[in-house]
Amino acid sequence: MRRYGKNTDEDDIRQRPNRKGNRPRTNIRPKHEDAAEGMVLTVDRGRLTVLIDDIPVHAMKARELGRKAAIVGDRVWVVGDLSGKKDTLARIVRIASRTSVLRRTADDDDPYERVVVANADQLAIVTALADPEPRPRMIDRCLVAAYDGGLSPLLVLTKSDLAEPSKILDLYGDLDIPYVVTSRQELEDGTAVARVREQLDGKITAFVGHSGVGKTTLVNALVPEDRRRSTGLVNAVTGRGRHTTTSALALPLSGDAGWVIDTPGVRSFGLHHVDPSRVIHAFPDLEPGTENCPRACSHDEPDCALDAWVAEGHADPARLYSLRRLLATRERRDGD
Repeated sequence: MRRYGKNTDEDDIRQRPNRKGNRPRTNIRPKHEDAAEGMVLTVDRGRLTVLIDDIPVHAMKARELGRKAAIVGDRVWVVGDLSGKKDTLARIVRIASRTSVLRRTADDDDPYERVVVANADQLAIVTALADPEPRPRMIDRCLVAAYDGGLSPLLVLTKSDLAEPSKILDLYGDLDIPYVVTSRQELEDGTAVARVREQLDGKITAFVGHSGVGKTTLVNALVPEDRRRSTGLVNAVTGRGRHTTTSALALPLSGDAGWVIDTPGVRSFGLHHVDPSRVIHAFPDLEPGTENCPRACSHDEPDCALDAWVAEGHADPARLYSLRRLLATRERRDGD
């Protein structure tokens, strides 16, 4: 056994080699002050497309971000090759704080939360009036997710040539949700697109709806193929001129008038992640009345203070009914 005395120098001390390299470990992270800011357009199996100065740049998340993931709509900072050329890859080194988040779970008993879109201003809930039949509970679930995530809802009712919109509008009139009614003929002649665009200008709008309601058809009409080719967005993501919705995709409206984000069609919209206590924030006329509610009040029980609040004339009874319907939605499976 080798002994070391007071005359020992550093050459006498045997050091264990660093098997992972000679660079010492450190918690100091580079600042990346030269990073370029951009917006995430789509995510495909860990590879992201980020729009930087009108150039779609291929990127992946830097290891230093850990488990934090970037999603469509995120504002990010990128370093590396920003040319956007084939076989190039940059790195996302920072992700900005989000102003809103659209989340869903596969079902109400599924604890795995899927973050779909970040930083959208509103959620366009696309529903066909017929073929397929409208699903009010699906709409209710999307409304809960919008309110919970900080997005303003917009109803887009399609195929009005097959059924009248009055029945479905009566269900949501008390919520004061803006809406647009379209027909297949109006989509073809462009009049429906003009009406929808009035609700989108200057905003980032995520579109959601189950398969067959005409969601992607509407998005394609809002952002035609020539617009996509001119910016290289779809070609950069799919290699084709027409987008098929298998992952969320952000597309710019002409004239820098806003963005639309097409999301994959969903069969169900789980709300496992939603805390029912936050739904009341979407009802500012009712929220003050909850101050006298019992602890952990479900707002649908005999001692709920909202009944007295409405009876005293502080809010319309229909608003309380709408709140309770949305809260009940959180507890039900989407069966129809």
